[in-house]
Amino acid sequence: MADKIRLGFVGANINSGWSTQSHYPALLASPDVELTAVCTSRPESAEEARKAFGAKLAFHDFREMVVSPEIDAVAVVVRVPLHYEPTKAAIEAGKHVFTEWPLGRTTAEAEELAALAKAKGLQTAVGLQSRVSPAVLYVKELIDDGYVGEVLSCHVTTMRDGALERHSSRNWNLDISQGANTLTIANGHVIDALRFVLGDFKRVACMVTTQVQKMYETDTQKYIDVTSPDNVRVSGQLVRGAAATVSVGAVPWAGSGFRMEIYGREGTLVTTGSVSSQRGEMLRVQGAKGSNELQDLTLPERYFYVPDDFPRGDPFNVGQLYTLFAEAIRTGETRLPTFDTAVELHRFIDTIKKASDTGREQVVT
Repeated sequence: MADKIRLGFVGANINSGWSTQSHYPALLASPDVELTAVCTSRPESAEEARKAFGAKLAFHDFREMVVSPEIDAVAVVVRVPLHYEPTKAAIEAGKHVFTEWPLGRTTAEAEELAALAKAKGLQTAVGLQSRVSPAVLYVKELIDDGYVGEVLSCHVTTMRDGALERHSSRNWNLDISQGANTLTIANGHVIDALRFVLGDFKRVACMVTTQVQKMYETDTQKYIDVTSPDNVRVSGQLVRGAAATVSVGAVPWAGSGFRMEIYGREGTLVTTGSVSSQRGEMLRVQGAKGSNELQDLTLPERYFYVPDDFPRGDPFNVGQLYTLFAEAIRTGETRLPTFDTAVELHRFIDTIKKASDTGREQVVT
């Protein structure tokens, strides 16, 4: 294997929103991973991406790319309904795989992919970037070390931008069956951060709603029906006994961003950011121990896995994941959120939805 992990990237269109904001700059700055091959759905866009990113190879069929002996691993960064086929093909070709969150359109897809990867003995990563945020890692350490003592209650909110109108080309995810909406993505990232820091839920109640039920298409000048949820309110009790509430919403104007409050017998921790826990901004961590006054806490250098000059913002946490992905491939030991992590979260989101659909509290298994 080469000094750098040689990566094949599925979904390398240079106009892709999330990839352009995060994955491309992270890979181009990575000391551990080389963007060796790019793949899009058309030869012209694949060649355009190859030239833009300095990749060696360009493909317009992921089935051809994943069998190339010149790549060690594959990243799948396309729309959620399209995750399954290239991820499965990469696994069957014996390649390590990094797939964005959600892993599959459904829990069944995620379970199948995780089982296949495990049977092949491959390293996997899923794009749950909160788990490599230096701030979230530090808060977990502080909780584990007893900074707040017994955790009594916690509250997490994330209010992100939600449009009231779109071009028809961007309306595919307004259909709940596509698996990409506020419940699965924004709520998935936020509630995963909470579970990572404080552990699993024991029981849960929930209300999932679609507040904007009609979306205006700017090109067709028509309103279309929306079935994807845009607001999620969760309440429950953690296995550790703490009361927990989570509120996540897509809002039209001036979203307040991310806030996680943890209250214990001996202290309080508050973590805030302008967007969300998985995005690469440096979240602010404040603590109060035996006091009613919050003080800023400095993030330890040990949770910064990328070089000091690594791009900040959206590329940062993605770069953290790629660093740990390369480490796992080289050593066989992982500190990553894996496909198994993704399956657990998929199942928990199913439980949340069931609690909302039935109007009944659910025991989390």
